[in-house]
Amino acid sequence: MDLRTSSRRTSRRSGGLPRGPGAGPAAARSPYRLAAVLATVLLLLASTLLPGIAPPAAAAPGGGVHRAESGGVHRAESGGVHRAESGGVHRADAFRRMPDGTRIDTSYFTAGDPKRKRPAVLLAHGFGGSKTELRSQAESYARQGYAVLTWSARGFGRSGGEIGLNDPRHEVEDVSRLVDWLARRPEVLLDKKGDPRVGATGASYGGAISLLAAGHDPRIDAIAPEITYWDLSQALFPDGVFKKLWAGIFFTSGSADIGSRVAGVGVGCGRFTPELCAMYRRVAERGAPDAAATKLLHDRSPAAVGDRIKVPALIVQGQSDSLFPLSQADETARHIRANGAPVSVDWIAGGHDGGDMEIPRLTHRITKWFDRYLKKDRSVDTGPAFRISRSGSVGATDDTARLTGADLSAYPGLTGGVPGRTGTDSDPAPAGRDGSRVRYTEHRYALPRDRQVFANPPGGSPPSLSAVPGLGDGLAQLAERTGQGFAVDFPGQFARFDTKPLTHSVRVTGSPTVRVDVRSSTGTAVLFAKVYDVSADGKKQVLPAQLVSPVRVTGAREGRTVSVTLPAVDHQVPKGHRLRLVLSATDLGYASPAAPATYSVTPAGALTVPSLPQAASNPAPLPVWVWALPAAGAVLALLLLLVRRRTDATPPPDPGLADVPLRITGLGKKYARSTDRWAVRDLSFTVGRGQVLGLLGPNGAGKTTTLRMLLGLVTPDEGEIRVFGHAIRPGAHVLSRVGAFVEGPGFLPHLSGRRNLDLYWKATGRPAEDAHVEEALEIAGLGEALDRPVRTYSQGMRQRLALAQAMLGLPDLLLLDEPTNGLDPPQIREMREVMIAYAASGRTVVVSSHLLSEVEQSCTHLVVMDRGRLVAAGPVEEITGGTGAVTIGLAHPVSDPVLAKAAALPGVADLTRDDDRTLLLHLEEGTTTTALLGRLLSLDLPITSLTPRRRLEDAFLHLIGGPS
Repeated sequence: MDLRTSSRRTSRRSGGLPRGPGAGPAAARSPYRLAAVLATVLLLLASTLLPGIAPPAAAAPGGGVHRAESGGVHRAESGGVHRAESGGVHRADAFRRMPDGTRIDTSYFTAGDPKRKRPAVLLAHGFGGSKTELRSQAESYARQGYAVLTWSARGFGRSGGEIGLNDPRHEVEDVSRLVDWLARRPEVLLDKKGDPRVGATGASYGGAISLLAAGHDPRIDAIAPEITYWDLSQALFPDGVFKKLWAGIFFTSGSADIGSRVAGVGVGCGRFTPELCAMYRRVAERGAPDAAATKLLHDRSPAAVGDRIKVPALIVQGQSDSLFPLSQADETARHIRANGAPVSVDWIAGGHDGGDMEIPRLTHRITKWFDRYLKKDRSVDTGPAFRISRSGSVGATDDTARLTGADLSAYPGLTGGVPGRTGTDSDPAPAGRDGSRVRYTEHRYALPRDRQVFANPPGGSPPSLSAVPGLGDGLAQLAERTGQGFAVDFPGQFARFDTKPLTHSVRVTGSPTVRVDVRSSTGTAVLFAKVYDVSADGKKQVLPAQLVSPVRVTGAREGRTVSVTLPAVDHQVPKGHRLRLVLSATDLGYASPAAPATYSVTPAGALTVPSLPQAASNPAPLPVWVWALPAAGAVLALLLLLVRRRTDATPPPDPGLADVPLRITGLGKKYARSTDRWAVRDLSFTVGRGQVLGLLGPNGAGKTTTLRMLLGLVTPDEGEIRVFGHAIRPGAHVLSRVGAFVEGPGFLPHLSGRRNLDLYWKATGRPAEDAHVEEALEIAGLGEALDRPVRTYSQGMRQRLALAQAMLGLPDLLLLDEPTNGLDPPQIREMREVMIAYAASGRTVVVSSHLLSEVEQSCTHLVVMDRGRLVAAGPVEEITGGTGAVTIGLAHPVSDPVLAKAAALPGVADLTRDDDRTLLLHLEEGTTTTALLGRLLSLDLPITSLTPRRRLEDAFLHLIGGPS
């Protein structure tokens, strides 16, 4: 019964059902398109009632049920088999006829040596899907050494039959027939004749069939059900209250194509069996379940065979799930553990309401679970007995929350381990594998004892808003981002009781409880209980996971005291916040009585909040290589330090260079993994105070490598660099006098420009007053943009912010690598003026740039490099004037033969056309223009002017041997 909305991504989640790595497009879409469309309609309705709530974007288009498979579909009738291979995995598709004649569409996956015996895995799909969406996950299990069988359940995909909600006579019996077929496969490992070693897993509807198969067929050896139910009657009729929106999505649209005018079989019935259709219509019309409806759903639930499920179970349940909340997994774990079977529980961040489904981690964990209990590998670590996923820090590059994990050695349940909580003291705290006891700590917060009166409106409208099917996580994330919760309670329709501000923070883990006295003018009341986290100023009200507990109270005309169990959550409440208990008469997701009534409620005790202090959050498990490679590198580095003396000891400062900003001597750096190719070779030059030095050279000349060595980011192979007399080494203290902007700006995109500058300066560990932030901000010239997230900046804005960052602390030596990239002409001119003024104050600037005209206007000195070597160094005037370039103006164009004769004259190094009436002449060393002029005139050249040419561009091209 997989009814979540289609995959969505927010800052804290990435949607999707756990189907394993590489799940295809069908896997991402099929189970949730129905809920997505209906949830959109629901929010449109809610937005008309609740101004300020905007409807979501349109749901993904497309049908709700797969009718065919892609990628090699076999359309043969019963008995036909299609075989395919993908990445070493063999797949065989076939229809298998069940005893009642229904054809079930199956796929069988194996990999490796066909003669090797292996356990099998039954992989079931979610409601609204088919076997197609499981292909990638099935291939993954096959590569891990399992024979994997997937199938489309009755009424889904291309299988025949009607949907019976995992009816033991049909869907569960189908699984047993599939196990029979596995027992006949030669590659499947058998425990005995007719009994294959087999595990079962699946999510939601598929998770339920895994549990039911284990209860009905003793040949199932291990299970891993995900985000599913224990008792479907309690999931859809909690405490006798009709969960109308989820049930409506399920029964009226769950088996029809979106956009179709009628359902698959008959109008309004879909492909459900007639008895299920009749049951739903009866409950929907009454607005409340009857005994027959409750029994029908219970009999098709794992709860009906709970005493027979005695196999190892890994139970995965979602914290963001208003369809199958954590209490359903709690019942599952409690019953299977009571049967003596090993049980582990994993609370993931996602669920039917969205959130992060943690697909890679879960796939890995389920595989390990099967390795331990199907392959019988006792060396396998199956993970903690209880794990809770929690939101951690926000990523620096994608604004996405990272998950952490809190692990415990035993699962205490939602109420276990607290004497008296279950009415007796006989339920001890569960013992972990190490013998330690896992016990809840309960915090009691007093509530005001005043009686509050409110009404159930006629028709139960307008309803309060808490969870919306498929959108609970989205609303919760919006609440965190905007600072305002999206749960709405209408005035006059609820009672509210606040605790005093918390004196210390508390993490709520489990189900809070409270006792209240209820009176109803009709004798019956339907209440919806929830606990808000209210900020210290009272302006922010957040409903954890958007969850609410329905409570039906009877015999309340004269008053009745009832115990209310609130939704199980894992939520941190900060110090100073309040807890707010709300009891509402209505809720959008549920049916409330149509007749008007007056209710009054008084707390009869404190609000009891459970926590697990032993469940300290740890970082989520990482792949082995993430920690193993750095650890191996650290060990190797230590060994190298122990077996040889260090040869890179920092030499003492040179007092004679204490006032010299930069001296480079014999600098050399080879390319990586090369013994004779040099990025920089034998480079030497000196930069004095007050200079603006332009570092020039074509691409690959070694400019950036030189700057990186200057900053200690790259270690030279030869020579040395001294800044104010100190030799440069990684982390050298003298680098605090150097500001740099090399190889583009790097900022935290989700933070503002101002915040980035603040954090950068704090990281230096230097006093805030030394930062000269205002001067840097004035240089950046970003105005109000400084307070916007950097991810909204243009390239030019990032460049200007990077310049400001480099100038924090007003360093004595400023290194800039292509600082004008992305700047417009006015900004380039401002940059030029900044560099000139900065050097005029007695500091030094080294700038690498390709804009020769800007270098010529802003720099006092030049260093020209080519192929890693020094070509020229000195003042700009010397370099531009030392080329002997002369511009010759002509009265009219001359022919090529005449030009060739002129180029051959003694003293002419090069003569080329600049245009039809201009020649560019380079003189050989020692030749003067006066001595050459007579020879040129003798060739009848129509010379009208002859002027020295001292442009940096010409000098640069001449020096590196490029075209003039």
